[in-house]
Amino acid sequence: DPGVHVAGQSSLDDLDEAAALGVRRVVSNRPDDEEPGQISAASLAAEAASRGLDFVHAPARGMPGPAVVEAVEAALSAGEPVLLFCKSGMRSTVAWALASARSGRLNRDEIVAAAATAGYDVAALPLG
Repeated sequence: DPGVHVAGQSSLDDLDEAAALGVRRVVSNRPDDEEPGQISAASLAAEAASRGLDFVHAPARGMPGPAVVEAVEAALSAGEPVLLFCKSGMRSTVAWALASARSGRLNRDEIVAAAATAGYDVAALPLG
């Protein structure tokens, strides 16, 4: 999906790379303290802001729930480049897929194909 980037856990260097790619908003789908030594959402928010990036913390444990999907849908609605991340990228991909289906941005086949191109299988999701 043009302008949508999904990744595993992001570091401060990743924020620099995201900004260089034109990303305007970073969405963390990772709960704080999911694993030892993980950078907190508050620290990432401050670092994102220092790079001129908006930051949204929409944590999910397992399947992203309605609030997470709504937050991702809102982040995508501006049409600006977005980076979504979690530990492996799977939760973020699922949240993106559900948000894209819900908003009508993409149809089911487009969502499944885009996710597959990035290495994720979302064909079993309820995408409409």
